[in-house]
Amino acid sequence: MFDIGFTELLLVAVVALVVLGPERLPKAARFAGLWVRRARAQWYSVKSELERELAADELKRSLHDARTAASDLHRTMQETEAEVQAKVRAAEAEARREIESLRREVTGGPDAASSPPAILTTDAADYVSPAQGSDAGQGVETPSPASEGTPAGAVADAAQPVPGAATPAHHGNSNDADGDDGRQR
Repeated sequence: MFDIGFTELLLVAVVALVVLGPERLPKAARFAGLWVRRARAQWYSVKSELERELAADELKRSLHDARTAASDLHRTMQETEAEVQAKVRAAEAEARREIESLRREVTGGPDAASSPPAILTTDAADYVSPAQGSDAGQGVETPSPASEGTPAGAVADAAQPVPGAATPAHHGNSNDADGDDGRQR
């Protein structure tokens, strides 16, 4: 701090000894030490207070920077969300147009789009194709409830007589239990 060397300190000590004398020199040295300690303590207090304020300012700046970055990130996310939603809507509209053009292509023309679409159903009575229009059920073979689940063309119930088919002959046995094939059970 002050550029004081050993020779300057020795000179100050000799002058103090001559001026104060040997009786008051120890008290003066203690008093000077007390003031030097107080000055150092005050200096360290000011220094630590200044460092705390600088740290607080730095913390406030970093908090402000973090908030700014968070708001920028939030804004960017909102913009990205809006872009993604717009792209999804555009893709959805394109898919709907493509489906509609395929539906027109399959049904056979632009006027077919005005007719109701064909509804897939498992019940033949409810089936209406776009080509049939209001003639619902015509030309569609409705399966009977007994033949539900049997392959097409298969006989649903063997006990029901089929018109024009020969009936099995009984062998004259009156003890026939079930009456369908002539065997006794």
